[in-house]
Amino acid sequence: MDLPPVKDAYSSTVNEITLGAGGRKPVTIGGAKTVPYGGDREATGHRPRIAVDILDVAPAGWAPVLAEAYADVSDDPAAWARKAVDEVGADLVCIKFDGIDPDGANRDADHAVAVTKQVLEAVDVPLILWGCGNDEKDNAVMPKVSEAAKGENVLVGTVMEDNYKSLTAIAMADNHFLIAEAPLDINIAKQVNVLISDMGFPLERVVMYQSTGGLGYGVEYAYSIQERERLAALGGDNLMAMPVICDCGTEAWRAKEAKAPAGDAPQWGDEARRGPLWEAVTAIDLLHSGADILRMRHPDAVANAKAYIDNVWESEQNAKWL
Repeated sequence: MDLPPVKDAYSSTVNEITLGAGGRKPVTIGGAKTVPYGGDREATGHRPRIAVDILDVAPAGWAPVLAEAYADVSDDPAAWARKAVDEVGADLVCIKFDGIDPDGANRDADHAVAVTKQVLEAVDVPLILWGCGNDEKDNAVMPKVSEAAKGENVLVGTVMEDNYKSLTAIAMADNHFLIAEAPLDINIAKQVNVLISDMGFPLERVVMYQSTGGLGYGVEYAYSIQERERLAALGGDNLMAMPVICDCGTEAWRAKEAKAPAGDAPQWGDEARRGPLWEAVTAIDLLHSGADILRMRHPDAVANAKAYIDNVWESEQNAKWL
């Protein structure tokens, strides 16, 4: 006999936001009215999107398999961005400003602004501008980067509980979207959103980021936290109603199982295949927790994640049971 369709019903909706302006191809995320793949295709919201990482300086310490994928462009952020869009298929480009880190190259704001302008000219997709993680340096540099992208409706981050005022103010002034970060803690995530809101920044322009766990290194905990946030949003909690971004690339490639040479661990197989698969599985896992944007790195990992999204979201065969 035929099985009846199973559809979950919820009382609320994840916020819908559209990134990109100034002639860029807009990308809309969010809008879910049910859990991912919850049985009602019309309620699943907008298709998840992939942001490909580029760095403002040539990467240091990347696994050879990953570094080789961008060896021809890694010293040219604009060329790297074009490759990410034209060859890898990025929906968005995320500039990760590792080069401004005081513990690294310690580049200044002029460098970061120049890179931002170069990438804006090179591609027509929306940008994500992501600081180095050093609060003092990010507070000094990221406001100038934000100003350089004024009018482009970019996503700027990240702001945290102890360091949110500067970036929140500049994102509001430049009319950008904001990434709110929490360390895998729902209560802290709520507190960050409260602090942002208290400054007058609209929560409808916020994307949440819980520190992402890679496959084998906390992905199940990250999944459970994000799943709880999504269920809270669908149940009417306005402080949890934001779309979600996950940093799959950085975290997956931290794992020794992703980057160890086959000569050191022959039982694990060829790292040229193993590493990208480690990143792809991390990303696909987190899609099921409600991720709206996946930050990714290796082209093969992106291809696998995009194929999965295509299969679930676009296939007519799957549409019959979604």
